Amino acid sequence: MSGMDKAKNKLDDLGGKAKEATGKATDDKSTENEGKLDQVKSNLKDAGEKVKDAFK
Repeated sequence: MSGMDKAKNKLDDLGGKAKEATGKATDDKSTENEGKLDQVKSNLKDAGEKVKDAFK
């Protein structure tokens, strides 16, 4: 995995955590769920990159 991909995935994860926290603070379930979804997407991308690296 390139360092750039890893950094982008980490930023996406942190953005998701921030969105989730904002949703909790404002009692906005939609924003909270979007943040959780962003984190899941980031984790899946990260896992996919690791699989690709394993086959190089």
